[in-house]
Amino acid sequence: MFARGENIIQLMERLAPKHYAVPDDKIGLQVGSVAREIRKVLVTLDVTQAVVEEAKSLGAELIIAHHAVIFRPLAHLRTDTPSGALTANLIKNDIAVYISHTNLDSADGGINDWMADALELNGRDVLEEVHTDQLYKLVVFVPESHHEAVKTALFNAGAGWTGNYSHCSFNIEGTGTFLPREGSDPFIGKQGSLTETKEIRLETIVPLSVRKKAIAAMLKAHPYDEVTYDLYAMDLKGRSFGLGRVGKLSEPETLDEFADRVKKAFDVPFVRIVGDGAKKIRKVAVLGGSGAKYMRHATFAGADVLVTGDIDFHTAQDALAAGMTIVDPGHHAEKIMKPNVAEWLTEQLARQGYKTEVVASAVDTEPFRLR
Repeated sequence: MFARGENIIQLMERLAPKHYAVPDDKIGLQVGSVAREIRKVLVTLDVTQAVVEEAKSLGAELIIAHHAVIFRPLAHLRTDTPSGALTANLIKNDIAVYISHTNLDSADGGINDWMADALELNGRDVLEEVHTDQLYKLVVFVPESHHEAVKTALFNAGAGWTGNYSHCSFNIEGTGTFLPREGSDPFIGKQGSLTETKEIRLETIVPLSVRKKAIAAMLKAHPYDEVTYDLYAMDLKGRSFGLGRVGKLSEPETLDEFADRVKKAFDVPFVRIVGDGAKKIRKVAVLGGSGAKYMRHATFAGADVLVTGDIDFHTAQDALAAGMTIVDPGHHAEKIMKPNVAEWLTEQLARQGYKTEVVASAVDTEPFRLR
Protein backbone atom coordinates (compact mmCIF):
# COMPACT_ATOMS: atom_id res chain seq x y z
CA MET A 1 0.00 0.00 0.00
CA PHE A 2 1.32 3.42 -0.99
CA ALA A 3 0.70 6.58 1.02
CA ARG A 4 -1.51 9.25 -0.40
CA GLY A 5 0.01 12.67 -0.82
CA GLU A 6 -2.17 14.04 1.97
CA ASN A 7 -0.72 11.44 4.38
CA ILE A 8 2.83 12.46 3.50
CA ILE A 9 2.03 16.15 3.98
CA GLN A 10 0.49 15.38 7.38
CA LEU A 11 3.71 13.65 8.41
CA MET A 12 5.83 16.59 7.22
CA GLU A 13 3.64 18.97 9.19
CA ARG A 14 4.10 16.78 12.25
CA LEU A 15 7.86 17.24 11.88
CA ALA A 16 7.59 20.92 10.96
CA PRO A 17 4.18 22.43 11.86
CA LYS A 18 3.21 25.36 9.65
CA HIS A 19 2.73 27.71 12.60
CA TYR A 20 6.47 27.43 13.35
CA ALA A 21 7.22 29.44 10.18
CA VAL A 22 8.03 33.15 10.28
CA PRO A 23 5.19 35.43 9.06
CA ASP A 24 4.63 35.50 5.29
CA ASP A 25 7.04 32.65 4.60
CA LYS A 26 6.16 30.78 1.40
CA ILE A 27 5.52 27.25 2.62
CA GLY A 28 3.13 24.41 1.86
CA LEU A 29 1.99 22.89 -1.42
CA GLN A 30 3.11 25.24 -4.21
CA VAL A 31 2.71 23.20 -7.40
CA GLY A 32 0.44 20.32 -8.39
CA SER A 33 -1.87 18.06 -6.40
CA VAL A 34 -1.31 15.51 -3.64
CA ALA A 35 -4.79 14.01 -3.89
CA ARG A 36 -3.43 10.66 -5.08
CA GLU A 37 -1.16 7.78 -4.13
CA ILE A 38 2.54 8.60 -4.10
CA ARG A 39 5.01 5.84 -4.95
CA LYS A 40 8.17 7.91 -4.65
CA VAL A 41 9.18 11.17 -2.95
CA LEU A 42 12.30 13.19 -3.78
CA VAL A 43 13.78 15.41 -1.04
CA THR A 44 15.87 18.39 -2.17
CA LEU A 45 17.16 21.72 -0.92
CA ASP A 46 16.21 23.58 -4.11
CA VAL A 47 14.00 22.78 -7.09
CA THR A 48 15.95 23.31 -10.30
CA GLN A 49 15.49 21.93 -13.80
CA ALA A 50 18.15 19.32 -12.99
CA VAL A 51 16.18 18.26 -9.90
CA VAL A 52 12.97 18.00 -11.95
CA GLU A 53 14.78 15.80 -14.48
CA GLU A 54 16.04 13.68 -11.57
CA ALA A 55 12.46 13.34 -10.27
CA LYS A 56 11.28 12.30 -13.74
CA SER A 57 14.02 9.67 -14.07
CA LEU A 58 13.20 8.26 -10.61
CA GLY A 59 9.47 8.32 -11.16
CA ALA A 60 8.89 10.64 -8.19
CA GLU A 61 5.44 12.22 -8.08
CA LEU A 62 6.23 14.53 -5.15
CA ILE A 63 9.19 16.78 -4.40
CA ILE A 64 9.73 18.02 -0.85
CA ALA A 65 12.01 21.06 -0.89
CA HIS A 66 13.35 23.59 1.59
CA HIS A 67 13.49 26.63 -0.68
CA ALA A 68 10.33 27.88 -2.36
CA VAL A 69 9.66 27.52 -6.07
CA ILE A 70 7.27 30.47 -5.94
CA PHE A 71 8.71 33.11 -3.64
CA ARG A 72 7.41 36.41 -5.05
CA PRO A 73 3.87 37.20 -6.27
CA LEU A 74 3.43 36.08 -9.87
CA ALA A 75 2.61 38.82 -12.41
CA HIS A 76 2.42 36.19 -15.15
CA LEU A 77 3.33 32.58 -15.88
CA ARG A 78 5.38 32.71 -19.05
CA THR A 79 7.06 29.50 -20.14
CA ASP A 80 9.79 31.42 -21.95
CA THR A 81 11.29 32.55 -18.59
CA PRO A 82 13.42 30.28 -16.35
CA SER A 83 10.90 30.23 -13.50
CA GLY A 84 7.95 29.75 -15.86
CA ALA A 85 9.72 26.94 -17.72
CA LEU A 86 10.48 25.21 -14.40
CA THR A 87 6.84 25.38 -13.31
CA ALA A 88 5.67 24.20 -16.73
CA ASN A 89 8.02 21.20 -16.55
CA LEU A 90 6.61 20.25 -13.15
CA ILE A 91 2.99 20.57 -14.26
CA LYS A 92 3.58 18.79 -17.58
CA ASN A 93 5.06 15.81 -15.74
CA ASP A 94 2.47 15.90 -12.92
CA ILE A 95 5.08 16.41 -10.20
CA ALA A 96 3.88 18.19 -7.05
CA VAL A 97 6.14 20.41 -4.94
CA TYR A 98 5.75 20.91 -1.19
CA ILE A 99 7.86 23.49 0.67
CA SER A 100 8.99 23.23 4.30
CA HIS A 101 11.15 26.30 5.00
CA THR A 102 11.43 28.32 8.21
CA ASN A 103 9.04 25.91 9.93
CA LEU A 104 11.64 23.18 9.30
CA ASP A 105 14.35 25.59 10.53
CA SER A 106 12.44 26.20 13.76
CA ALA A 107 11.22 22.68 14.43
CA ASP A 108 12.53 20.53 17.23
CA GLY A 109 14.65 18.00 15.35
CA GLY A 110 14.75 20.18 12.21
CA ILE A 111 17.51 21.85 10.22
CA ASN A 112 19.07 23.92 13.00
CA ASP A 113 19.14 20.93 15.32
CA TRP A 114 20.74 18.82 12.58
CA MET A 115 23.38 21.53 12.10
CA ALA A 116 23.97 21.70 15.86
CA ASP A 117 24.26 17.89 15.94
CA ALA A 118 26.84 18.01 13.15
CA LEU A 119 28.89 20.54 15.15
CA GLU A 120 28.44 18.43 18.33
CA LEU A 121 26.96 21.26 20.38
CA ASN A 122 25.72 20.56 23.90
CA GLY A 123 23.16 22.31 26.14
CA ARG A 124 21.31 24.06 23.35
CA ASP A 125 18.90 26.97 23.40
CA VAL A 126 16.93 28.66 20.62
CA LEU A 127 18.69 31.72 19.16
CA GLU A 128 15.54 33.63 18.09
CA GLU A 129 12.08 32.60 19.27
CA VAL A 130 9.40 32.33 16.59
CA HIS A 131 6.70 30.37 18.42
CA THR A 132 5.94 29.47 22.03
CA ASP A 133 3.72 26.44 22.56
CA GLN A 134 0.47 27.40 24.31
CA LEU A 135 -0.20 25.14 27.30
CA TYR A 136 -3.61 23.80 28.30
CA LYS A 137 -4.87 22.07 31.44
CA LEU A 138 -6.82 18.94 30.52
CA VAL A 139 -9.28 17.57 33.09
CA VAL A 140 -11.02 14.25 32.43
CA PHE A 141 -13.17 12.00 34.62
CA VAL A 142 -12.23 8.31 34.37
CA PRO A 143 -13.58 5.16 36.06
CA GLU A 144 -11.02 3.60 38.40
CA SER A 145 -10.67 0.54 36.16
CA HIS A 146 -9.33 2.62 33.24
CA HIS A 147 -7.48 5.37 35.09
CA GLU A 148 -3.97 4.05 34.38
CA ALA A 149 -4.78 3.25 30.74
CA VAL A 150 -6.08 6.76 30.03
CA LYS A 151 -3.21 8.40 31.90
CA THR A 152 -0.63 6.33 30.01
CA ALA A 153 -2.28 7.10 26.67
CA LEU A 154 -2.08 10.83 27.40
CA PHE A 155 1.58 10.62 28.42
CA ASN A 156 2.46 8.58 25.32
CA ALA A 157 0.77 11.25 23.18
CA GLY A 158 3.03 13.99 24.60
CA ALA A 159 0.89 15.31 27.47
CA GLY A 160 2.19 15.82 30.99
CA TRP A 161 5.33 17.84 30.27
CA THR A 162 6.40 20.96 32.13
CA GLY A 163 9.97 22.14 31.65
CA ASN A 164 12.28 19.13 32.12
CA TYR A 165 9.62 17.11 33.94
CA SER A 166 7.45 14.51 32.21
CA HIS A 167 4.48 12.37 33.34
CA CYS A 168 3.03 15.24 35.39
CA SER A 169 -0.55 14.78 36.58
CA PHE A 170 -2.88 15.28 39.53
CA ASN A 171 -5.51 12.70 40.49
CA ILE A 172 -8.49 12.99 42.87
CA GLU A 173 -10.97 10.23 43.74
CA GLY A 174 -14.66 11.08 43.69
CA THR A 175 -18.14 9.93 42.77
CA GLY A 176 -19.62 10.44 39.33
CA THR A 177 -23.34 10.36 38.59
CA PHE A 178 -25.18 9.93 35.30
CA LEU A 179 -28.46 8.64 33.91
CA PRO A 180 -28.08 6.79 30.60
CA ARG A 181 -30.86 7.81 28.19
CA GLU A 182 -32.31 6.06 25.16
CA GLY A 183 -29.68 5.51 22.48
CA SER A 184 -26.79 5.43 24.97
CA ASP A 185 -24.41 2.49 25.37
CA PRO A 186 -23.27 2.77 29.00
CA PHE A 187 -20.05 1.09 30.08
CA ILE A 188 -21.36 1.20 33.65
CA GLY A 189 -25.03 1.14 34.67
CA LYS A 190 -28.21 0.67 32.66
CA GLN A 191 -30.44 2.83 30.49
CA GLY A 192 -33.05 4.64 32.55
CA SER A 193 -31.30 4.07 35.89
CA LEU A 194 -29.44 6.78 37.81
CA THR A 195 -25.92 5.50 38.32
CA GLU A 196 -23.22 6.39 40.83
CA THR A 197 -19.67 5.17 40.28
CA LYS A 198 -16.18 5.72 41.63
CA GLU A 199 -14.25 7.94 39.24
CA ILE A 200 -10.93 9.72 39.26
CA ARG A 201 -10.51 13.34 38.19
CA LEU A 202 -7.31 13.25 36.12
CA GLU A 203 -5.55 16.55 35.40
CA THR A 204 -2.52 17.03 33.19
CA ILE A 205 -0.81 19.58 30.93
CA VAL A 206 -1.27 19.44 27.16
CA PRO A 207 0.79 21.59 24.76
CA LEU A 208 -1.02 22.99 21.73
CA SER A 209 1.36 21.11 19.43
CA VAL A 210 0.04 17.74 20.65
CA ARG A 211 -3.49 18.75 21.72
CA LYS A 212 -5.35 16.94 18.93
CA LYS A 213 -3.18 13.84 19.29
CA ALA A 214 -3.57 13.79 23.09
CA ILE A 215 -7.35 14.19 23.02
CA ALA A 216 -7.67 11.47 20.37
CA ALA A 217 -5.52 9.12 22.48
CA MET A 218 -7.57 9.91 25.58
CA LEU A 219 -10.89 9.24 23.84
CA LYS A 220 -9.60 5.96 22.40
CA ALA A 221 -8.43 4.69 25.81
CA HIS A 222 -11.53 5.89 27.69
CA PRO A 223 -14.32 3.31 28.04
CA TYR A 224 -17.29 5.72 28.07
CA ASP A 225 -19.27 6.43 24.90
CA GLU A 226 -19.65 10.04 26.10
CA VAL A 227 -16.44 11.34 27.70
CA THR A 228 -16.62 14.35 30.01
CA TYR A 229 -13.50 16.52 29.89
CA ASP A 230 -12.47 20.17 30.14
CA LEU A 231 -9.64 22.09 28.48
CA TYR A 232 -8.36 25.37 29.96
CA ALA A 233 -5.75 27.75 28.53
CA MET A 234 -2.89 28.33 30.98
CA ASP A 235 -0.67 31.35 31.65
CA LEU A 236 2.31 29.04 32.19
CA LYS A 237 4.75 29.39 29.28
CA GLY A 238 5.37 26.33 27.14
CA ARG A 239 8.37 25.34 25.03
CA SER A 240 9.84 27.87 22.64
CA PHE A 241 10.65 27.07 19.03
CA GLY A 242 12.60 29.28 16.70
CA LEU A 243 15.50 29.99 14.40
CA GLY A 244 19.09 29.03 15.19
CA ARG A 245 20.62 27.19 18.10
CA VAL A 246 23.18 28.18 20.75
CA GLY A 247 25.28 25.51 22.44
CA LYS A 248 28.75 24.63 23.68
CA LEU A 249 31.59 22.52 22.42
CA SER A 250 32.86 19.83 24.77
CA GLU A 251 36.30 21.48 24.76
CA PRO A 252 37.45 24.94 23.58
CA GLU A 253 39.04 25.18 20.12
CA THR A 254 40.79 27.95 18.25
CA LEU A 255 38.75 29.68 15.58
CA ASP A 256 40.85 28.08 12.84
CA GLU A 257 40.38 24.62 14.38
CA PHE A 258 36.67 25.25 14.68
CA ALA A 259 36.52 26.38 11.03
CA ASP A 260 37.91 22.98 10.04
CA ARG A 261 35.16 21.37 12.14
CA VAL A 262 32.53 23.39 10.23
CA LYS A 263 33.96 22.38 6.83
CA LYS A 264 33.84 18.71 7.78
CA ALA A 265 30.43 18.88 9.46
CA PHE A 266 28.70 20.48 6.48
CA ASP A 267 30.80 18.90 3.74
CA VAL A 268 31.79 22.20 2.14
CA PRO A 269 35.06 22.94 0.28
CA PHE A 270 35.76 26.17 2.13
CA VAL A 271 34.45 28.59 4.74
CA ARG A 272 34.81 32.35 5.09
CA ILE A 273 36.09 33.49 8.48
CA VAL A 274 35.78 36.79 10.32
CA GLY A 275 38.06 37.12 13.36
CA ASP A 276 41.39 36.11 14.84
CA GLY A 277 42.22 32.48 14.03
CA ALA A 278 43.80 32.01 17.46
CA LYS A 279 40.68 33.12 19.37
CA LYS A 280 39.30 30.42 21.67
CA ILE A 281 35.82 29.17 20.76
CA ARG A 282 33.52 27.40 23.25
CA LYS A 283 29.99 28.78 22.88
CA VAL A 284 28.58 28.57 19.35
CA ALA A 285 25.52 30.05 17.64
CA VAL A 286 24.46 28.32 14.41
CA LEU A 287 21.71 29.35 12.01
CA GLY A 288 21.05 27.70 8.68
CA GLY A 289 20.65 29.81 5.56
CA SER A 290 21.16 33.56 5.50
CA GLY A 291 21.73 34.79 9.06
CA ALA A 292 23.54 38.13 8.85
CA LYS A 293 20.78 39.94 10.74
CA TYR A 294 21.15 37.57 13.69
CA MET A 295 24.68 38.66 14.60
CA ARG A 296 23.34 40.75 17.50
CA HIS A 297 21.28 37.80 18.73
CA ALA A 298 24.43 35.69 18.84
CA THR A 299 26.31 38.43 20.71
CA PHE A 300 23.45 38.81 23.22
CA ALA A 301 23.45 35.03 23.76
CA GLY A 302 27.14 35.19 24.67
CA ALA A 303 28.30 33.16 21.67
CA ASP A 304 31.98 33.23 20.75
CA VAL A 305 31.15 32.60 17.09
CA LEU A 306 28.17 32.71 14.72
CA VAL A 307 27.98 30.02 12.05
CA THR A 308 25.71 31.09 9.21
CA GLY A 309 25.63 31.79 5.47
CA ASP A 310 25.51 34.78 3.13
CA ILE A 311 27.51 37.21 5.26
CA ASP A 312 27.96 40.45 3.30
CA PHE A 313 31.00 42.75 3.36
CA HIS A 314 29.56 45.42 5.66
CA THR A 315 28.19 42.89 8.16
CA ALA A 316 31.64 41.31 8.28
CA GLN A 317 33.21 44.71 8.93
CA ASP A 318 30.71 45.44 11.71
CA ALA A 319 31.37 42.05 13.28
CA LEU A 320 35.11 42.56 13.20
CA ALA A 321 34.79 45.99 14.81
CA ALA A 322 32.52 44.58 17.52
CA GLY A 323 34.87 41.67 18.23
CA MET A 324 32.31 39.13 16.97
CA THR A 325 33.60 36.04 15.20
CA ILE A 326 31.84 34.51 12.18
CA VAL A 327 32.29 31.33 10.17
CA ASP A 328 30.32 31.33 6.91
CA PRO A 329 29.96 27.88 5.27
CA GLY A 330 27.55 29.25 2.67
CA HIS A 331 23.78 29.05 2.31
CA HIS A 332 24.10 25.63 0.70
CA ALA A 333 25.17 24.09 4.04
CA GLU A 334 21.44 23.56 4.55
CA LYS A 335 21.77 20.55 2.21
CA ILE A 336 22.06 18.65 5.49
CA MET A 337 18.26 18.52 5.38
CA LYS A 338 18.16 16.14 2.40
CA PRO A 339 19.33 12.89 4.04
CA ASN A 340 17.74 13.79 7.38
CA VAL A 341 14.25 14.49 6.01
CA ALA A 342 14.46 11.42 3.77
CA GLU A 343 15.44 9.20 6.70
CA TRP A 344 12.78 10.62 9.04
CA LEU A 345 10.01 10.35 6.46
CA THR A 346 11.05 6.82 5.49
CA GLU A 347 10.81 5.71 9.13
CA GLN A 348 7.40 7.32 9.64
CA LEU A 349 5.93 5.83 6.46
CA ALA A 350 7.28 2.37 7.32
CA ARG A 351 5.70 2.56 10.79
CA GLN A 352 2.33 3.10 9.14
CA GLY A 353 2.84 0.21 6.73
CA TYR A 354 3.33 2.26 3.55
CA LYS A 355 5.65 1.17 0.74
CA THR A 356 6.23 4.72 -0.54
CA GLU A 357 9.94 5.27 -1.16
CA VAL A 358 11.72 8.46 -0.10
CA VAL A 359 14.96 9.45 -1.83
CA ALA A 360 17.44 12.24 -1.05
CA SER A 361 18.33 14.16 -4.20
CA ALA A 362 21.80 13.51 -5.61
CA VAL A 363 21.78 16.78 -7.56
CA ASP A 364 24.15 19.47 -6.27
CA THR A 365 22.23 22.76 -6.37
CA GLU A 366 25.14 24.90 -5.11
CA PRO A 367 25.30 27.77 -7.64
CA PHE A 368 28.92 28.74 -6.85
CA ARG A 369 32.09 26.99 -7.95
CA LEU A 370 35.72 27.69 -7.09
CA ARG A 371 38.81 28.13 -9.26
